[in-house]
Amino acid sequence: MDNIISLTITDDIIIELSKKDDRINKLISLVGCLNIAIRENRFEALVRSIIGQQISISSARTIYSKMQVLCGKIRPESLYIVSSEELRKAGVSKPKISFIKDLSEKVLSGEMDLNSLDDYSSDEIIIILTKVKGIGVWTAQMFLIFSLGRLDIVALGDSGLQRACKWLYYDEGNKDGINILADKAKHWHPYGTVASLYLWEAINKGYVDKFNSINECIRT
Repeated sequence: MDNIISLTITDDIIIELSKKDDRINKLISLVGCLNIAIRENRFEALVRSIIGQQISISSARTIYSKMQVLCGKIRPESLYIVSSEELRKAGVSKPKISFIKDLSEKVLSGEMDLNSLDDYSSDEIIIILTKVKGIGVWTAQMFLIFSLGRLDIVALGDSGLQRACKWLYYDEGNKDGINILADKAKHWHPYGTVASLYLWEAINKGYVDKFNSINECIRT
């Protein structure tokens, strides 16, 4: 089960973030409230992230459903003992099979205790998670946001955030999206995650593709 966290424009976090950045304030006013699903099953969340790498959402869902039929509950025990051949038949690529097996082995051996990660800083957790084959910095950052609920994560390498940030700050020179994002993240501290969620929502709602700027979007 996922835990749903609702952010409203009257929350203290939203009010404080809005004061830090006028453009983010405009975006928050435009988007309104947000619901965030925190994935409580941490192992399952990481497996989903691995499966979803470089394939469409629909393909990832199909493969994951087949894995559930094959293994029952997605747990380190079930994935560790299932054969690579069976996983391959379910649509999991050979590299991803090795990634899942590596994660399962590390959890089962006690080398990685996902339930103790709350005790570590975000930077420490990224170091811990990226020791697993197939888990890079971006995947670790998504885990920090959507499994641990960390509030100050900005994934600088996320192309969607870069694009949305360049759209929101359209008139601030010809900087690359990543440079704008890195600069703005300093101002959003300690609520970089919240700013990121609103930027992603600007893409999800079609604002970034339909309008040249947020001002044009508001006027429409």
